[in-house]
Amino acid sequence: MAATDYPEVPFHLSMLHPRYWLTWLGLAIASLMVQLPLTWRHALGDQLGGYLYRRSAKRRNMVRNNLRQVFPDLSESALEQKVKSHLRWYGRGLVDYSVFFFSGRQRLLEQVEIEGGELLEAAHSRQQPIILLLAHSVMLEFAVIALSMRYQSFGSYKSSDNPVLDWMIARSRCRFADFVVPRDAGLRPLVRALQSKRIMIFLPDEDLGLENAVFAPFFGRQKATLTTPARLTKLGKAEAIAGFVAFDESKKRYVLKLKSMPDNYPTGELVTDAVALNKVLELLILESPEQYMWLMKWYKTTAEGDEYLYS
Repeated sequence: MAATDYPEVPFHLSMLHPRYWLTWLGLAIASLMVQLPLTWRHALGDQLGGYLYRRSAKRRNMVRNNLRQVFPDLSESALEQKVKSHLRWYGRGLVDYSVFFFSGRQRLLEQVEIEGGELLEAAHSRQQPIILLLAHSVMLEFAVIALSMRYQSFGSYKSSDNPVLDWMIARSRCRFADFVVPRDAGLRPLVRALQSKRIMIFLPDEDLGLENAVFAPFFGRQKATLTTPARLTKLGKAEAIAGFVAFDESKKRYVLKLKSMPDNYPTGELVTDAVALNKVLELLILESPEQYMWLMKWYKTTAEGDEYLYS
């Protein structure tokens, strides 16, 4: 990791407390799973996804309610197949964390590629700061690996209730990114880091409420959409590029797919910019819809006149 003001999340002896022993056991099992061939890992992920479908009504209903927004014309049986498919991919993504955590760097680099890399090349050749607006997918972590083939990058992270997992994820990301910044550090350190010409990885699609967000359509329903991506792009005088990571079964590779934002992005008009962002993300997601993270509450903030989805 490059020397910066933002070191990795440090290890503390408190992480060895008995409350985290199950997490450590899970990581020990993951360290063994990394030795499995890809087909075996994904078969195991399919089994895990099938188990979640059968045993977790909460997850099953969350995915179903989200997907119904995207595919309103599907029959109930066809929709249910998509729910099952997503949970299988979610299981594969969980199992593939074993590779992200414990596989060798060279082995990982051999399993990734970028589609649309000319967008990065063009911006890089102009000495333009770049913000990668990366949508949540079940294979999210492979984006930083793909970028590291040719570029330096950095990103932000959100602390969870499990410091062991926070430490492990940050440690693994920092094998490929120069550093990670705590999300609660604000915009200033992100804008300052942009000037270093590293690529900023920013996750723009989470519903965090209406603070720093506006309502904009996302698959036909109003969604609280962050205005932060447009503000960062403007403040950093950067070029924004949208991205999505999916596993390509024909290539047996993790592919970071890129699309350009409109030429006039950001316009400075918050709703216009939010609409533009969601439209580009929709195009990327629909290329591999089963691998988008439908287990998140994308419509948690409900617009006036809309029914709450997640009762």
